[in-house]
Amino acid sequence: MTSQGPDSRWQRPDDSSDLPASARLVDPEDDLPSSTYGGDFETTKIPPYNSGFGSSAPAPSTGYGLLHDPEPLPYVQPHAEPASITAAGPTEIGPVGAEERAKAAGRRGTQDLGLLLLRVIIGVLFIAHGLQKAFGWWGGQGIDGFKTALADAGYQHAGVLTYVGAGAQIVVGVLLVLGLFTPIAAAGAVAYLVNSLLTVISAQRHDGYLSVFGADGMEYLVVLIAAAASIILVGPGRYGFDAGRGWARRPFIGSFIALVLGIGAGVAAWVFLHGNNPLS
Repeated sequence: MTSQGPDSRWQRPDDSSDLPASARLVDPEDDLPSSTYGGDFETTKIPPYNSGFGSSAPAPSTGYGLLHDPEPLPYVQPHAEPASITAAGPTEIGPVGAEERAKAAGRRGTQDLGLLLLRVIIGVLFIAHGLQKAFGWWGGQGIDGFKTALADAGYQHAGVLTYVGAGAQIVVGVLLVLGLFTPIAAAGAVAYLVNSLLTVISAQRHDGYLSVFGADGMEYLVVLIAAAASIILVGPGRYGFDAGRGWARRPFIGSFIALVLGIGAGVAAWVFLHGNNPLS
């Protein structure tokens, strides 16, 4: 005979042997662990990543040995850091200032001194020739004699060109000596010298000869053209007002442009102001 009431579910199985198996109540104490159960500590132990459940031998590296089982979280089996990885230390970067620039400039040797000498010599020659034409100094022809020479050479507007030519020579010479706006000044010198060379060639062809060397030759003008072109291509050097500009440190594309413009200006001045082809 079984007791009825709320506590009937705690009745032991030996007291309900006369009931059907489906109607018996189970005592919690009868829910014993299996023979493979290792104790409560196994429920809190996290097995290694490469081992399976319920097996003493290590399983192949297939996670937990369960089908479609997700990979473990990173904190289950953390991976060791490679021993070769080391922390990067701070790197000191030295400033590139005036000291470095001075050292780089010192490696140029006497190059800047040579450029200064070249600029000053050409600049002084231009100043002297301009003063000869403008004021007749040092045995020059003066402004009237220069005007007559231009008219005899076939130049149009000789009155205006007299002042423009003399003034341009003086300005170009001063800029070259100072090393100021050097590519422009040297391009102006090239233009003036190319125009003068075409004048000499035209005069010689008119007289029936062409002389490159000698007293009547054009070698002097050729040397001056090469010197002025060299200043354009190499730059003014450190000893001048253009020392901190780009065309003084690394002349490149702008120097080629200035040289081409100087030659073109000299030829254009001959064509438009003289109206004659010196080679014909």
